[in-house]
Amino acid sequence: MSGRRDNNDRESRGRTEPTLGRLDDLDAPAPPVDDGLPHIVVDAPRRRGGTPPPSSQRRPPRKRGWLIPVLVLVLIGAATALWLQQDRLRDMVPATELNDTLAQANHALDEGHLDGTNGDSARELFEKARDQQPDSDAARDGLRRVGQAEVARADAALNAGKLDEAEAALNVARELLGGGNDVERIAQRLSEARNPQGRTESLVDQAQQSFAAGKLDGDDGAGALYRRVLDTDKTNAVAARGLDKVGDALAAQARQAIAAGDKAKANTLVDRIALLVPGYGDLPSLRAALAETKKQDDQAVNALIQQGNDAMRAGRFIGDGDDNALARFRAALAADPDNADAKAGMGRVAQALIVQANAALDSEDDVQATRLLDQAAKLAPKSAELAAARARIGGGEARAATPAIAGQPAGDDAMAEASMEVTPEQKAKVADLVRRAQAAASRGDIMDPPGDSAYDLYRNALAIDGNDASARAGLQGLPTQVEKQMQQAVASGNVQRAENLYATLSDLAPGGTSQADLRHRLGSAWIDNALQRASQGDRQGAFQALDHARRYAPDDPRLQSAYERIATGR
Repeated sequence: MSGRRDNNDRESRGRTEPTLGRLDDLDAPAPPVDDGLPHIVVDAPRRRGGTPPPSSQRRPPRKRGWLIPVLVLVLIGAATALWLQQDRLRDMVPATELNDTLAQANHALDEGHLDGTNGDSARELFEKARDQQPDSDAARDGLRRVGQAEVARADAALNAGKLDEAEAALNVARELLGGGNDVERIAQRLSEARNPQGRTESLVDQAQQSFAAGKLDGDDGAGALYRRVLDTDKTNAVAARGLDKVGDALAAQARQAIAAGDKAKANTLVDRIALLVPGYGDLPSLRAALAETKKQDDQAVNALIQQGNDAMRAGRFIGDGDDNALARFRAALAADPDNADAKAGMGRVAQALIVQANAALDSEDDVQATRLLDQAAKLAPKSAELAAARARIGGGEARAATPAIAGQPAGDDAMAEASMEVTPEQKAKVADLVRRAQAAASRGDIMDPPGDSAYDLYRNALAIDGNDASARAGLQGLPTQVEKQMQQAVASGNVQRAENLYATLSDLAPGGTSQADLRHRLGSAWIDNALQRASQGDRQGAFQALDHARRYAPDDPRLQSAYERIATGR
């Protein structure tokens, strides 16, 4: 027995109520109990931070031997993923230095600074970018473009007779491109230029083969090849005899074309004879035959154009029969598709129809005006006057959107005035469109780009308010602006822009009175361009320029002499 007594033993028969005792003594240690046995005191081990928990609350240590293998596997998986995605991760890392180098390289390439030793050439900078990132596609592509530019530089130097410069550029191109058809072609030409005798023999062989195959014209035809031999060696008898044979063959084709009435083909053949064999003995008779044929054709065409002009003065613009201006001008164009006078006559017919349409609009006859404008659109679909007249029909979307005024009859003058009203928002939009159109016209964006050209912006403004004076005046004034810009382009020698502007002017104002003079000036400018190209060694470009010149000024007396000068190299 422990000697302890339970209070319940005192009164085993009665009920004992539970009691909590004193709550203040809950934290106090329990008083020792005297059970008659000797007391033993055991010193507990000292721990920092308080007394140790009872042994009943201690948890047994857990074994964690699986954790290390799992961590190792996770690290291996992460390393594998990083290795597989290294290219993608590299692209995600900012490469400011690489981008700067590429930007400098592209700028050097645009400036034509292709190679050098100071570290600022396109090749050096692209190579630097490649060193910074060996698998950079931009760097590789840049070096390829430098190689292509070097090929072009070698070609130009070779045409100008600068053999050393051509060879240096060719060497760089070969290093960057590793060869290729263009590189080999330039190399072959350079070798021929270094060895004129071998080049001459090779060209003669090629010319004879082309002649035997019936290939007379073209860059690799017998005529061009014999001509190249004589340009190098004017005393080469074989090339001279071969060129005469080419002249005979082309002359026979020209006579057949004249007999068949194919004037375009005959003119082309005679021009080629004049280019390849300027001293060909039968050339004058061929030209005389062409002149006689042209004279007869011109008489017939001129008669048709005169009849068309007479019909215009009589007011017979269009009709079902042949006795009207439109029918006569069309017949003239059928005989001579490039006849400038006939084209101008068609434009004048369109202008006359537009004038009649405007008169119908003044009389409030929208049906008749629409019919006339539809006919004019078939002849001059991009005419500025046509677009302005169409805008008057209905007054634009503002008129269509204006509701009827209560109490007013449909034909009342008040209704007509109210229908022309434009809201403040629409006025602001029209003003903005006009400002943009004026800016586009000053930049030279007359017909392009679509939607943002002066022509389209003015038309959009008139679609909102067909009676806006500034939009109408701006649209109708476009031909004058184009004419001024074309004259400036001709004066500065920018013949390609001048040609584009002339085409725009022909669309905007077909049949304009000033266009005949502008057309001749454009042709003369192309002749000047051809002579300039020939002086720079670009014979092919010179011949192309003369083709443009013939289109605009076929009767220019300088045209034939320019052909002969370029062909003979004088």
